[in-house]
Amino acid sequence: MSALCQVFALILRDQRTALLRGAALSVVVLLAGVSLLGLSGWFITAAAAAGLAGAGATFDVFRPSALVRFLALGRTAARYGERVLTHDATLRAFASLRVRLLRSYASAPYDRLMALRGPQLLNRLTADIDALDGVPLRLILPLFAGIAAQLLTFAVLWALVGLTVAATLALGFIGGGALVLIWTGRSALVPSRRAELAAQAFRARFIDMVQARGDLAIYGQLVAQKHSVLAADTRRQADRIAQDRIERRAGLALSCLGTGLATAALAIGMSLAQRGQLSPALAATGFFAALALHETIAPLRRAVAEIGRMVLAARRVVAGLSAPVVQPQTSLTATTLRLDAVSFHRSGASRPSLRPLSLTLNPGETVVLAGPSGAGKSTALLLAAGLLTPSTGTIWLGRHSLTDCSETALRAQLTLVPQRTTLMGSSIRQALHPAAPDADDASLWAALTAVALDQTIRAKGGLDAQLGPKGSGLSGGEARRLALARALLRRPKFLLLDEPTEGIDTATARAVLQGIRRYLPEAAILTASHRPAELEWADIVLTLP
Repeated sequence: MSALCQVFALILRDQRTALLRGAALSVVVLLAGVSLLGLSGWFITAAAAAGLAGAGATFDVFRPSALVRFLALGRTAARYGERVLTHDATLRAFASLRVRLLRSYASAPYDRLMALRGPQLLNRLTADIDALDGVPLRLILPLFAGIAAQLLTFAVLWALVGLTVAATLALGFIGGGALVLIWTGRSALVPSRRAELAAQAFRARFIDMVQARGDLAIYGQLVAQKHSVLAADTRRQADRIAQDRIERRAGLALSCLGTGLATAALAIGMSLAQRGQLSPALAATGFFAALALHETIAPLRRAVAEIGRMVLAARRVVAGLSAPVVQPQTSLTATTLRLDAVSFHRSGASRPSLRPLSLTLNPGETVVLAGPSGAGKSTALLLAAGLLTPSTGTIWLGRHSLTDCSETALRAQLTLVPQRTTLMGSSIRQALHPAAPDADDASLWAALTAVALDQTIRAKGGLDAQLGPKGSGLSGGEARRLALARALLRRPKFLLLDEPTEGIDTATARAVLQGIRRYLPEAAILTASHRPAELEWADIVLTLP
């Protein structure tokens, strides 16, 4: 429950004024409903009593009937205002929450970011946030509004009808309602949580099936994946049915509770009226107020039935919002990149990913890290890029430790092209523009020429040629060169390349490497490689053990 409270605190902090106004209107709606039914009961009974007593000609019907109309119209207006304020505030708060969550993941440590798959991140940004809309709208605000309405109604009934009726209704609705809702929450906790997990498994498996349908068909696994998707959906529906059954039972229990308390209020009122301690009209007021007070607890059953889903989503969102350490803003004018006895040991690993490594990268220099697979070449690049934190040693960018450099200042100086690069379904121009939003077409063509991709792009239709999802429409080597062109457009002082010519024939690889150096003659380039063409290209080759 602490995660739910943290999420609500974030929502309240973001939209405090609108939510407080909506909460006030929620209380007005409930009080108007209680007043409307209570006044109507009093009005009908008092009018009947006046008619029986022969005093109907002097009974004032205008002011009570006007007040009934006022309460009915006021309740409708307050309900409309409450819905507009609370829903608008919740949508705005969740839009802000999605942005914060995306920023948190974007700035997360490399290991944490790489552990997330596409469907998982999509679930965090969509399904988890959507699951939390019940926290303010169906749980917190209705709960506090209901308690406030119960207490105010208790005070008014005590003054009008007496302590016995007021206490019976307050204790019955608050105490009995709490017991029913607690039972509902405990009973629905497991099926609600399992239904949410099954729904997320269904979405992830369905996305995997759509994205990898070609590979699945080739390896004969498309039917198996379809059955896996359907199995997850079957589990989701079964758990949802169990959850709905619990919610309906809760609704029945709350209805019985409301009926029982209304009957008790009527019996107590009739007893007091027979003894002459209370007028019949006021005795009816308690009964009708009891009917209206049912509205203070009935809407909570849906939120309580989904408590497992909301808690699960809240825990993931709160964990995702754990902000990284804010780095100081440092203006960089570095000309060298130095690794000073840097090593890296992953948690739980039996051996270090990178043994102590020292090197200095100077302007215009090309250094290649060679060695067998698993020697730590890629790890060294990730450390130099600031995506991993060294277990020992220090990385210096000029006179500054890498840990003292802000993300913005670091990326302005240094660019990494990892082994796995990402392209989205867009045009060639749109694929390049994130690196240099203000670049003109001549600059884009210059970068493409540097990586020997210009003729290929011209043959495909030029800069406006469209790419499919994940850059489909280009071969692996072409997609690799497009990612290299995107990195060149940033004109970094330090360029880190992991297997830059992988999937490219030798002649084209040599042309690409020469083009990179011509495009960035003063840049310091650090490359992880094993290809002879890249080793020949280097000024210095460091072989890792």
